[in-house]
Amino acid sequence: MTTLTATPASTPTRMRSRRTWVGVLIGVLLVVLAVTSLFVGVSDVTPASLLAGGAQSDAAFLLVASRIPRTVAVVLVGASLGIAGLILQMLVRNKFVEPSTTGVTEFATLGMLVAMIFFPGMAVFGKMGVAAVFGLIGTWVFLRVVRFVPVRQLVLVPLVGLMLGGVVEAVTTFFAYRLDLLQSLQQWSLGSFASVMQGRYELVWVAGLMVVVAWVAADRFSVIGLGEEFATNLGLDYRRVVAIGMVVVAVITAAVLVTAGMIPFLGLVVPNVVSLIIGDNVRRAVPWVAGLGAVFVVACDILARVVRFPYEIPLSLVVGIIGAALFLWLLLRKKSRAH
Repeated sequence: MTTLTATPASTPTRMRSRRTWVGVLIGVLLVVLAVTSLFVGVSDVTPASLLAGGAQSDAAFLLVASRIPRTVAVVLVGASLGIAGLILQMLVRNKFVEPSTTGVTEFATLGMLVAMIFFPGMAVFGKMGVAAVFGLIGTWVFLRVVRFVPVRQLVLVPLVGLMLGGVVEAVTTFFAYRLDLLQSLQQWSLGSFASVMQGRYELVWVAGLMVVVAWVAADRFSVIGLGEEFATNLGLDYRRVVAIGMVVVAVITAAVLVTAGMIPFLGLVVPNVVSLIIGDNVRRAVPWVAGLGAVFVVACDILARVVRFPYEIPLSLVVGIIGAALFLWLLLRKKSRAH
């Protein structure tokens, strides 16, 4: 008599259990880091000072006017930039792209310069709109250029984006220098949350709204990642979904640019790390990417404030160093898509 041995089903269960614990860990880290961020800084804002001074104390005023807005802005920027990178990777079908490696950020910066030249008295929201339009143009230009790059040459795609961004950045720097606006432009694009406070961070809620839009359209972005022909055969309007993705990426990039400046490598590293854990399902990846992106940026922001305490170094410098190291690891590891 032949005995049939059932294939053990413990492996998928074990993987789901591990993913659940990793998700819980990300949530706990985010809460702990966010609370820690509220009490890190030069001014004396501690739980003891808040309890001793009450609601009318200087510590309470600083907490409401500066620390809470900064922490909320950091969380929203980390979550939204991670989602922007994830969506852009689906549109290009390449895991090594994000707004700062495709020229989108540079186009948005050019839009900021145009707003400063022709509309110097424009409100910040208007400048964000101009930057979003230029970011949308930059996304379209990159998608058009990348159509001529062989799909199998994955590393060539971000290199093309870097070259495109370098050209746009050179043009922006030239006109900013000639018009004596270089210092003002660098102040906008520095990549720091030091000046974020109440009344100066609310635009990042627009980026948070784009995260919700990305989550609603997540399944469509997953299909788009399989290619235009496959998506069309399934009855999906390929051009419409691509347009939605371009708007999401452009608006997030512009909102982050006018609020905190350029934050490099975030949208590249976080989606790739999440992909290693749970795969390439966009709907399932959106909360993971948003949570891990927020944790990463909050941790880097705290590090930027304590490395040279009481001075503060730009967040973009810390994120750039750590993000570049993680990018090289993703690029050079044996199972990397680059191989």
